[in-house]
Order: sequence, then structure tokens, then C-alpha cells
Amino acid sequence: MEILKEKRCRVIKKYESPYTDPFLITKGEMLSISEKDSEWSGWIWCTKKNGISRWVPESYLKIEGNSGKANQDYNATELSVNFGEELFIEQEEAEWYWVTNQQGKSGWVPIKNVQIIN
Repeated sequence: MEILKEKRCRVIKKYESPYTDPFLITKGEMLSISEKDSEWSGWIWCTKKNGISRWVPESYLKIEGNSGKANQDYNATELSVNFGEELFIEQEEAEWYWVTNQQGKSGWVPIKNVQIIN
């Protein structure tokens, strides 16, 4: 993924990721689906065969009953960020940005926690 340096934002509210384990899915992978997120529209709680679960964008899945087939690769890493931190925005999905911080770490942060600074 290319960093779009012209799309920058600053953290206006700290965000602490509740997840520490990586969660990657590959195109074609089958997942169990249990619920849609009521707070974050467009996200579905999915469980891999190894038992690890995370939120996945609904648009990344072909849903059939209680199963979902990934229609593209996905990295569910959430990035913990602190107030005032500057980030580079790479992607937007269902009220979240995929960002990279000044140290080169990437992950998802809620759009409501940042402000565009361009």
C-alpha cells in the first residue's frame, strides 16, 4: 500500500487498540460470522478456523448464512494512537482510516478520533 503523504491527520482523541494478536485473512478464506457491529456500521464480527475473532468490513466478504468468504486480503490491525500524533491516511473503510504513524507502524483508527490537517 502506498502512503498518500498529502492525506494527513492529527489525533484529537487517544485510541487504545483492545487487540494485540495479528489478524490477517486472505482472499477466498472462509470465516464464521456472529454479529454486525451496532456502533460501527459496515463491520461484522468474524472468527477464523484457529478461533481468533475480529471485526471485518462487510464489503470485504461474500456472506452466505453464518459464513463469509473473503473477497480480498484484509489486515485487521488496529493502531493505538495518542493525542497530537500525526498520521498519514492510506485508506478509508466504514468510518475508520488505515493510517501509518511517524514510526512506520500501520493500522486502523476510528475517523472520529482524528482530524484532517491538510
